[in-house]
Amino acid sequence: MSSTDADIGFAETFDYGTCAELFSLTGRGRRQPLNYRRFASAAEAIRFAIEDLSPQSLMGTYLDVDDARYESKGIQRLYAGAHYPLPRKAAVGPVV
Repeated sequence: MSSTDADIGFAETFDYGTCAELFSLTGRGRRQPLNYRRFASAAEAIRFAIEDLSPQSLMGTYLDVDDARYESKGIQRLYAGAHYPLPRKAAVGPVV
């Protein structure tokens, strides 16, 4: 499953406490290796992706949670959602 705009309400049913894996590109181009990190909770993985990765790295990042895959826009929507359980570092702008 990949996150799309058709995922109406997915943030309300998303389990932020579930273990998560985050994959991000290490550089530009398709042949660059992926960075892999495992997190005790999806909320921690989402926080890391939004607050610690550069915007360029976020574009090539995806989150795996319970066999569901969320790409950069989905990660941003989960972070901005009302049910996100952790304090946010900064205000989040609109997702494009």
